[in-house]
Amino acid sequence: MSDEEFDVLDELYFVQPFSYLIEELEMDEGDLKKVLQNLLQKGYIKCFFNMNDEVFEDRLDFEKDFRNYHYLASKKGLLAHNSL
Repeated sequence: MSDEEFDVLDELYFVQPFSYLIEELEMDEGDLKKVLQNLLQKGYIKCFFNMNDEVFEDRLDFEKDFRNYHYLASKKGLLAHNSL
């Protein structure tokens, strides 16, 4: 896990919007998108339409909607984050 992935997961113990992550992590949008995409591919995070409604794989369009999603660490992501 990269330092950036660790830092992002550190912010995702609760559902957070993309705008919050940009502000808190002070990352470039493109860099944050890449980190989120990597975490998603590893199964370390979940995407949400809002604070309550998860975006399941059949409706997920990360490339188009990543700015509009909210994010949360998955159980797998939390275990990976806490094992370091």
